Amino acid sequence: MSTSTLEATKPGSTRSSARLRRLLPDGPWPWIFIVPTLFGVALFYLWPIVKTFYLSFTTVGVFGGSTFTGLANYAELFTDPQIPRSILNTAIYTVIVLLGIPIAIGLASLIERPGMRFRTLYRTLYFIPYVTMPAAVGIVWRLIFNGDFGPVNWLLSLVGIKGPYWLATPGFALVAVAIVGLWMSLGFNLIIISAGLREIPQELYEAAQVDGASRFRQFRSITVPLLTPSIFFVMIMTVVNGFQLFDLLYVMLGKANLAMPQTQSIVYIFYNEAFIQNNQGYACAIGILILAIIAVLTAVQFRLQRRWVNYV
Repeated sequence: MSTSTLEATKPGSTRSSARLRRLLPDGPWPWIFIVPTLFGVALFYLWPIVKTFYLSFTTVGVFGGSTFTGLANYAELFTDPQIPRSILNTAIYTVIVLLGIPIAIGLASLIERPGMRFRTLYRTLYFIPYVTMPAAVGIVWRLIFNGDFGPVNWLLSLVGIKGPYWLATPGFALVAVAIVGLWMSLGFNLIIISAGLREIPQELYEAAQVDGASRFRQFRSITVPLLTPSIFFVMIMTVVNGFQLFDLLYVMLGKANLAMPQTQSIVYIFYNEAFIQNNQGYACAIGILILAIIAVLTAVQFRLQRRWVNYV
C-alpha cells in the first residue's frame, strides 16, 4: 500500500473529508462563481457603510485625518432645524410618486388586454424615461415648467389661469419635481405590473365572466388581489428611490434657487454638508440617518404586507 493511500485511510483525514463535504455539499464550483460577487458587495457596499458609520462619530479635518468626537454629530443632527423639514419634503415627494402605482396598474391593464396591438412599443415608450439620465430629464422639464415661456403655463393661460413660477416658488417647486419623479418611475412600475398581469390565469376571468361578473368586478376581485405581490415590490422600490432624491431636485432647481431651502431633500443636505461645507463627519451622520429611515420604512412595509399581499 502506498504512502498516499495510508494517509487517505487515516481517521483524521476521513473526518476532514466528511466535514468538507458537509460545508460544500455541491463542491467548490458554486463558491468559485459566488466569491467574486461577494467580494464586490463587501468592497463597494458593506465597507462604505462601515466606514460611514465610523466617520459619523468623528470630525474630519480639511486636509484629512479624523478626530473621535463621540455622539456630537448625532446631537447636532437632532437639533438641526433643517433636518425635519428636509425629511418632510422627501416624504411628500415619495407619497406623490407613489400615486404613480395606481396609474401604472390602469395603463398595464389596458396594454395587456387580449388582442391589444403594439404592446412592446407602448412598454418601450413608457420605459424610456426610467432609463434616461435624471440630469437630462431635469434639464428638459426645467424648460417645461419655466414660469415665463414654459408649455405648462402656456396651456394654463389658454383656460384663463395664470401659472406660477413653478420652480422658484416654495411648495410648487416640490410638486413639480415630484410630478417629474412620478413620470420617470411610471415605466418601471408598468413593466413589473405587466409581468404580474401576464401571470394571472385567464381561466379565472373566464369563470368570472360565466358567473356574470362585470369587467370592473373582475378587476377588483381578481386582478388587484393577484397583483398585490407586484404592487408590494414596486412600493418598496418607490420608497427606497424616493428617499434618495437628489439629482433631479438639484438639476431642476439649482443650488442658487431661492426655493431650495424650503424644498431641499435629506440627501441634498448630505451633499451640501459633505462636499460644500466640508463637514464630512456630520454628513456621515446624515447618511446613517437616511439608511435608518429607509430600513425602518422597509421593515414596516414587510410587516404590513402580511395583511394585504396574496401569494398564490
